[in-house]
Amino acid sequence: MEKMPTKDRILESALTLFSEKGYDGVGVDLIAENAGIKGPSLYKHFKGKEDILDALIEKAESYYQQNFGTAQNPGKTPASMDELVELSLKRIEFTLHDTMIRKVRRMLTMEQFRSHRIGLLTTKYNIDSVLGVYRELFRLMIDNGTMRAGNPEMLAMQFALPVSILIQLYDREPERELEIMERIEEHFRYFADEHKV
Repeated sequence: MEKMPTKDRILESALTLFSEKGYDGVGVDLIAENAGIKGPSLYKHFKGKEDILDALIEKAESYYQQNFGTAQNPGKTPASMDELVELSLKRIEFTLHDTMIRKVRRMLTMEQFRSHRIGLLTTKYNIDSVLGVYRELFRLMIDNGTMRAGNPEMLAMQFALPVSILIQLYDREPERELEIMERIEEHFRYFADEHKV
């Protein structure tokens, strides 16, 4: 197995520590120690902690967009309401279980009230990006006759925002995952039935 490059080890270490202790609770020496390097060696790769955070955000954003989609590229347009449900459940599985995404979500949740910048990022990733993906998907589905006509923005809000609350519940009480997934699926299927052609 190939050893992870030092820069990636630093980022992984920082994300883990930020998600456990918060951004302010972690110093560069602890990040370096956790990455298996000496403190001064960290500066060969990053200017400091803020630079590490910037790199983490950039990496997480790119990774999330590749796996979840964007308003500009929302992924495959579902050919049926059942396919919408199935594709959306896969996105939820990714959101709940991907290690990087879970840690980023936890870090953003913890830091959103301490940092205006992270608060804005939390809104962007937890609300605006998700709404953008579904707004575009619903527009495409309405245009191709897969979904009953309606306001794509309002439909995206009806579809995605209740799930956001259930994901927050999962983050606090992961032992309730089965119940939460059942509720999400029930919500998706109800929405699909209400808006099918």
